[in-house]
Amino acid sequence: MRNGKERLIVAEDVKKEFRDNDIVVAAVRGIDLTVETGEFTAVVGPSGSGKTTFLNLISGLEQPTSGKVWLKNQLVSKMSGRELADFRRDHIGFIFQAYNLIPVLTVEENIEYIMLLQGVAKEDRRERVRKILAEIDMEGFEKRFPPKISGGQQQRVAIARAMVSRPELILADEPTANLDSQTGAALLDMMRGLNRKTGMAFLFSTHDPMVRERADRVITLKDGRVVKDERRTVN
Repeated sequence: MRNGKERLIVAEDVKKEFRDNDIVVAAVRGIDLTVETGEFTAVVGPSGSGKTTFLNLISGLEQPTSGKVWLKNQLVSKMSGRELADFRRDHIGFIFQAYNLIPVLTVEENIEYIMLLQGVAKEDRRERVRKILAEIDMEGFEKRFPPKISGGQQQRVAIARAMVSRPELILADEPTANLDSQTGAALLDMMRGLNRKTGMAFLFSTHDPMVRERADRVITLKDGRVVKDERRTVN
């Protein structure tokens, strides 16, 4: 622990291989890493460096070939089935490059969807949606459908959906890739502000230098290994 923060993620000699007949591709080659509560961290590196695979291993979307991953002192790398799905629902929020909103649900319904799965009461769900729509400057869009709003607005909704259930960790895979630079910068500043306000940890997989500029910590991967781990002070 540093400055009283707790360890949120611990990866211990994590490796991941993909097999295609007789061909073995080593995507992650023995990563040891600790991420603390409240960190705003960018995982960077060239295409094929293992960034997305590493995020998938942390969330349990992929199981490691060897090694262990803990999240909140729970051994995620050994969970399976319903236990893993419930754990992700309650502790991890996801933000994707392609937004992944449900097109037949309204903005309000998309944001409250995870809370519905969690069994949060309707009045509480609607109040949380109201508050977070104000935070992301999208009041009045409650009844709109995703195809009827811009890409930047869709990503705002995706961020709100990821955060409204109050997970400890937000995993963001190339969240600005489909946005123009001005919209991407505005969304990153919004996420940075929400991170400081709520204490949720953010872990980005990204090529975007704007994410790097705003991150407290930049972890560089190359060929599935950590080659640099920089901590920074960002105003």
